[in-house]
Amino acid sequence: MLLWLEWYRCVSVFRPSCKDKRTWVMFVLIMVGLAVREEVVGVTSIVRALGLADRTYKCLLHFFHSRAFNLEAATRIWLKFVFARFSPVEESGFCVLLGDGIKVGKEGKKMPAVKSLHQESNDNTKPEYIMGHSFQALAFLAQACQNVFAVPLISRIHEGIVRSNRDQRTTVDHMAQMLRELICDIGRPIIFVADNFYGNEKIIRALKLVQSFVVSRLRSNATAEHPAQRKPKAERGPGRPPTYGEKVSLAKLFRKRHLFTEAPSPVYGEDGVDIRYYCINLLWRPVGDFVRFVLVAHPSRGNIILMTTKLDLDPLRVIALYGYRWKIEVSFKVALHVIGAYAYHFWMKEMDKIRRGSGDQYLHRKSKDYRDQVTRKVEAYHRFVQLGCIAHGLHQYLAATMMDQVWGCFRSWLRTMKKHQMPSELVTSYALRSSLPGFLLRAPEGHDIAKFLSMHADPERMLAKAMVA
Repeated sequence: MLLWLEWYRCVSVFRPSCKDKRTWVMFVLIMVGLAVREEVVGVTSIVRALGLADRTYKCLLHFFHSRAFNLEAATRIWLKFVFARFSPVEESGFCVLLGDGIKVGKEGKKMPAVKSLHQESNDNTKPEYIMGHSFQALAFLAQACQNVFAVPLISRIHEGIVRSNRDQRTTVDHMAQMLRELICDIGRPIIFVADNFYGNEKIIRALKLVQSFVVSRLRSNATAEHPAQRKPKAERGPGRPPTYGEKVSLAKLFRKRHLFTEAPSPVYGEDGVDIRYYCINLLWRPVGDFVRFVLVAHPSRGNIILMTTKLDLDPLRVIALYGYRWKIEVSFKVALHVIGAYAYHFWMKEMDKIRRGSGDQYLHRKSKDYRDQVTRKVEAYHRFVQLGCIAHGLHQYLAATMMDQVWGCFRSWLRTMKKHQMPSELVTSYALRSSLPGFLLRAPEGHDIAKFLSMHADPERMLAKAMVA
């Protein structure tokens, strides 16, 4: 019972994002459904999980397409909640954000922003090309109970639709804009950790404007320059003195073994592993400024070139921070298979059918009504995914702050149950699911969860679920 009371106290902070009481009722039902559902098949699984009446299905669909639920307000509330309730992994007084992209397969021929996507992965279970949505996401690096995990903050579609033939923005431009807006909302600078796709001048310049920094990986063919040596005034020729001096191929520095220092690996989870590293500050031509490069010779991962714009950051801390990047990959796996944050199925009836293998959908020749409908549908996708991010984060919050209660309500079995450690999102989901019937029986009179479920439940389905529980 305590588990659900704390869960509802957290959900209640989102009340201002709902325009009216009916929207608030649908919001609570959806959040309860995301917390306890056993399958990830979109809105249908929420109806099944809660034993709701048939009429509720269309009400839930309308919720995701209606602006009565303010997506921007809910996102800002979620950001404030995360930064206030979670303990951050800090470096030099800066909190750490992780960024990456995820490609979600969607086969609907009438789904806006669906396009042919290339998957760069060593996993042989993934096809090279899929039809789907391309999201970019940001996560907050938090710690609790000696665990480090990525709390999802925001995830948006940044590909697939071109609204104007003059719009030349790339996915990196969209990520840079999303980062700037997020930093303005939280009101504090950050260290952004990402892979080599985001280690470029656009991200660096965008973060520099808000006093933030980047830690990223670089490609093996990256080069940099020493600053040009200043000649005496009498020896200078005409024109501006040069800025860049001798060019350096970073990969060739790995041959100079005498420059490297050996140390225990600072990467999270790597015990008993020694690495060799070399740190140097050089001018990087894409940004026209000094950048700190950290070259790492790892015994099993090979040679890695890391980069940071924070010139006084200890090289071992650069390595440790980049080692946390994979936490967002774990977060994506949970979002897909446990929370179902990307399991939406919203089609647009009036949309022109797309063909398999097609690219971006251009809207500048379409009517205003058509463009408005596409915008409405994409906003519905974003609402669904953002609520999934919030549900995911609430699972992590309960696991971190109510560890004993979560394990106490986990009435199932795992081959490796470690009750002295922070439970996973899967365990938390099982705990919420198994404790919901008992909470409904003993809930305080007039509690919103019990009241809203009784208003929209099908008695036969609820009885069947209670008998199973």
